[in-house]
Amino acid sequence: MTAAVELLRGRGMRDLLPEDMTRFRRIERAFRDELLGWGYQEVRTPTIEWLHLFTSAGTLSPHLLDRVYSFLDWDGWSGERVVLRPDTTIPAARVYAEHFTDEPAKLFYVQNIFRFAQGDEPRELWQCGAEVYGHTWPAGDIELMAAGRRVLQRLGLGDVRVRLSHTGVLRALLARAGFAPDEQAERYDRILDGDLSVTQEILGRLPDVRAPLDLLFTVTGTDAGYLSNLRAVFAEAVPGMAPALDELDLVARALAATGCPFDISMTLARDFEYYTGPIFRFALSDGSDAGGGGRYDSLVHRTAGSAVPACGFGLAMEHVMARMPEIEPERGPVVLVQPAAVSAEAAGLALSVASELQAAGFCAELVGSRRHPACRWTLTVDPARGAARYVLHDVQSGGDLGAASMDLVLAALGRGQC
Repeated sequence: MTAAVELLRGRGMRDLLPEDMTRFRRIERAFRDELLGWGYQEVRTPTIEWLHLFTSAGTLSPHLLDRVYSFLDWDGWSGERVVLRPDTTIPAARVYAEHFTDEPAKLFYVQNIFRFAQGDEPRELWQCGAEVYGHTWPAGDIELMAAGRRVLQRLGLGDVRVRLSHTGVLRALLARAGFAPDEQAERYDRILDGDLSVTQEILGRLPDVRAPLDLLFTVTGTDAGYLSNLRAVFAEAVPGMAPALDELDLVARALAATGCPFDISMTLARDFEYYTGPIFRFALSDGSDAGGGGRYDSLVHRTAGSAVPACGFGLAMEHVMARMPEIEPERGPVVLVQPAAVSAEAAGLALSVASELQAAGFCAELVGSRRHPACRWTLTVDPARGAARYVLHDVQSGGDLGAASMDLVLAALGRGQC
C-alpha cells in the first residue's frame, strides 16, 4: 500500500501530515508574531509569475534559472513564458515596486517555491521571509538579523549563531586582478567548490600581493579582530576592499554588543551577483544552516529606473521543522463526548457540552480519531437521566464519576490541568 501511494505522489513533492502541520503552524505563528513586533506587514505573491521577472541582470543566478519550472501562458493566439515561483525575494520586490511608493517599506511572507531537483530531492520548498526597502543601512540589516535569530530561539532551537560575509571583499580582489564581472562570478563559484587554483591565477596577475590569500579562502574569523587583520594585510595591495570590510566591521561589532555569537567567512554565499552588501546565515547548534539573507541594493528599481536599496532574509521551514524539539499539545487533555442514545436531544446536549469543554481549554470530540493523541477522558451525556445526566470516565484509572452539572465535570477535570 505504501509503495502505491509513493507512486501517486509527484517526485520531489511531500505531503504535510497532521504532525507536520502542527510544527508548520508553530513556525508560522512564531515568525508572524516576531515580524509584526518589528513593524513588518504581511504580503503574499502569486504562484505563477512572468519568466522575465527572474532573468533580468542581478536577479536569479544561472544555476537557479536552470531549475525553474516554466511553460507557455497560451491565450489562443500568442503567449508569454511563465514560471512557478522559484524565489520569494524577487516577487516581493515586484510587489514593492508596483504598490509601495514611500520608503522604507517592511514586508514579510510565508510562501512555497518550486525548483527542479534530481531524484527524490525536494522540489517544493516553504520559506518564511522578510524584506526591508529603502535607505535603511545599517539598521535594516541588523534588525533582520535580530528578528530571524529570535524566531529560531522562540522555536526552542537554542543559541543560534550568525555567520557573516560580504561578496564585496572578494569582488574587490578579483577586480584588482583584472577579471571582468562575469569572470569574477565564475572564479567565485570555483572558490566555493574548493578549487583553490584560483589563488594561483590571482597571484599571477597581482605579483605584488604578498598577503596570504588563505586568510580569505580558508580561514574563519570569530570576532571583529579578524577584519582588522584583513584590513592591515590587504589595505595597500587591494584598497577597494576597505568599504566592504568597514560594513562588515560595523555589523560584527553591533552583534558583539548584544552578545550574539558570530563567525566571519568570505566564502559563504553563492549568489555573487545578487548581493551587494553584508550577507548573513543562521547556524543552529548542530552546525546546520536554517536560512539567511543579506543586502541587495541593485535588484529593486522604481518606475523611473533608479535603484532602491534593500535587504532581506528567509528561513527554510522544512529544515527548521525537522530540528524543532517535541511540541506540547495545542489544547488540553482530550475528552470524547458521547450521547447515551441516538436522539436529537442527546446529540444536541453532546454538542453543547463539547463547545463548553473547548471554551475551557480542552480538546473535545464527538468522533474520536486513531491519529489523535490518546483520549484521557470519556464523557457520556444522557438528558433522560436528570441529575445524573453526565458520567465522566477516567480512561487511565478506570473510575467513573456521575455529575449533575458541567461545573462539577469541569471541577473534576481540573479545568484543563489534568
